[in-house]
Amino acid sequence: MAEQIVSPGVFQRETDQSFITPAPVEVGAAIVGPTVRGPVNRPTVVTSFSDYRNKFGTTFITASQNVEFFTSIAVQKFFANGGNSMLVTRVGSGSFEPATSTDIVSNQGSTSGKASGSLQFTSTFFTDEGDEVQITVDDTEFRFIAVDPNDVPVDASPVFFVATGSNAATTVTNLVAKIGTSNALGAGVEVNDAGGGALGISASLAGTSGNTITVETGSGGTITGPDVLTLAGGFDGSGTKTFTLETLGKGSVLNNASDTQVITQFSDGGIKTGTKDNLRYEISGVNPTAGTFNISIRRGDDNTQNKIILETFIGCSLDPKADNFISKIIGDQTTEETIQEGQTFIKIVGDHPNRSKFIRVKSVDTPTPDYLQNDGSIGTNSSGNSFTANLPTAQSGAFFGATGNHLGGGGTNTFENIDSNNTQGLVSTDYTTALNILKNKDEYRFATITTPGAYNTDFGTVIADTIALCEERGDCFYIADMVPYASDVSTVSSEANKLNTNFAGTYWPWVKVPSTELSRNVWAPASTVMQGVYAFNDRVAAPFFAPAGLNRGGLPIVRSEFKVVQALRDKLYDNNVNPIATFPRVGPVAFGQKTLQKKASALDRINVRRLLITLKNFIGDTSKNLVFEQNTVQTRNRFLNAVNPFLESIQQRQGLFAFRVVMDETNNTAEAIDRNQLVGQIFIQPTKTAEFIVLDYTIQPTGATFND
Repeated sequence: MAEQIVSPGVFQRETDQSFITPAPVEVGAAIVGPTVRGPVNRPTVVTSFSDYRNKFGTTFITASQNVEFFTSIAVQKFFANGGNSMLVTRVGSGSFEPATSTDIVSNQGSTSGKASGSLQFTSTFFTDEGDEVQITVDDTEFRFIAVDPNDVPVDASPVFFVATGSNAATTVTNLVAKIGTSNALGAGVEVNDAGGGALGISASLAGTSGNTITVETGSGGTITGPDVLTLAGGFDGSGTKTFTLETLGKGSVLNNASDTQVITQFSDGGIKTGTKDNLRYEISGVNPTAGTFNISIRRGDDNTQNKIILETFIGCSLDPKADNFISKIIGDQTTEETIQEGQTFIKIVGDHPNRSKFIRVKSVDTPTPDYLQNDGSIGTNSSGNSFTANLPTAQSGAFFGATGNHLGGGGTNTFENIDSNNTQGLVSTDYTTALNILKNKDEYRFATITTPGAYNTDFGTVIADTIALCEERGDCFYIADMVPYASDVSTVSSEANKLNTNFAGTYWPWVKVPSTELSRNVWAPASTVMQGVYAFNDRVAAPFFAPAGLNRGGLPIVRSEFKVVQALRDKLYDNNVNPIATFPRVGPVAFGQKTLQKKASALDRINVRRLLITLKNFIGDTSKNLVFEQNTVQTRNRFLNAVNPFLESIQQRQGLFAFRVVMDETNNTAEAIDRNQLVGQIFIQPTKTAEFIVLDYTIQPTGATFND
């Protein structure tokens, strides 16, 4: 509050010039490309390669081969070389939708039932060696063969050996002992003594799938007679759906159920169509007293005995008023695209941020508001029934209904086989939306960006759009590729000469890299590994050092497409292509740091462009704190007190030769102030790199004098 000076006295004032500006926001890299799964056209932060693997997947099968996208390889190399965070934007061909959980039923209505039947034995069957009972479950024939009680061979599933019986009763006893009452053999059935020489058989899993289990009897191996028993009576539960989950990722690879109820399982509880790339859920720990339950998200290819739990949410509630309401604990937000003034933005729909890495709550169908009443009793639903009936039963399920093929509409060309018609299942227009979304610099911050798999020869619009993105943002650098595999120096030089920008650079030739996921070496464009080189450079030095040479330009590759000798390096560098050279006892290194700018200036070098990006990011963030402040000397001094020390630190770290910052009355005239402008000028002399070391050797005769 301003002081009112009316009568004489001493008035003390404080001027705070110790304004502390937050350190620059530490940003990593961005990559745009296809992945196996994950959200489409939604920039997503990953903080490690394992985080990427969980969210986006790595390997997949195409044309009977196990392959991997360049995106996955690039992310692995980035983190292996010291990268700390990466913004991954998945692109795909066609439309994509998420998967929805199979019905998660409540205690209301009937639960599912098991198929069953009874097999009556004669007094003489199974008293002779070679008599046999065959039970077929999901196309697997389990054989139970009668043998001498004194010489029972070792079982080898699906063939099991049972001691002969003296009559029907002992036969049943022996079969019950062998098969068990809890599916111990993994044969998909449970048995019991039904009395009177009859064997009771039931499916180990509830549901209609048990109605396909058949039983045959005979002797001598192959049995050609009709089935003596087909189990019946299995039915799926009809309980009320209590809530629905939805995957954050999209694509048909996430499906492992055919519809809301039908899940085809093995006898061990594994889902037949379960893979490492899809999910299943499990409800457990249902507590009617507290109105809570637990939800586990499991990997799609696990089974009951070997669960692979990806994440668990403990103590979930269906009470919207409670802090542990399921939507609050897991999250219920999804996103939509909206276009404003030609710019694509991501609109968030939903009330609670997603805490799960894999799923969200799509809907809660049987909420339990005020589950616990003031007197400690349990509330009732609209039908007058206790809220305990709204809780889910202990159950597990799968996901269905996702659409979109990560292989692309016409198959997938990978590695050195990408061509003008198909690069990893994509065409140029598949990148458009993702690149438009990444133009939003207020939402997404990154230092470098790559689109491995897209190259200028056949996908020039992708390259041009990404360059335009970097130039418009002004705070990131594009590592671009010019040509496909098996191109020559003239072609790559010609492609590079078509471009003119200091916000992008290119490297050549292609490289053979070790894939940690495939356990073999594969061909990839240079951009796949260069973000890792930049990450290493920034970690051991700074962005304004050249990411090149023997000290900071080493490449994590097996070899390059071919060795680039001095004459070829000269031609490449003269055409603004940074060569990947191979030296004895050193190996492959990035041996150039030119941008694609044609005109010679300080900005035709990558380290200078990245220096400008570093300065603009910091000074821009600092200036945001001054917007709407008073346009006075004190405000200008706050700016100077923050910017000058930062530039001094850059100078001390060899990024600048000299600098000068002007923000005073010379550029903040009365006219500028009246226009509500605060004007500053920053003069810098960037440090240049030593790229051409010239050493003159002069040979003199014996006795010559060396002059100082």
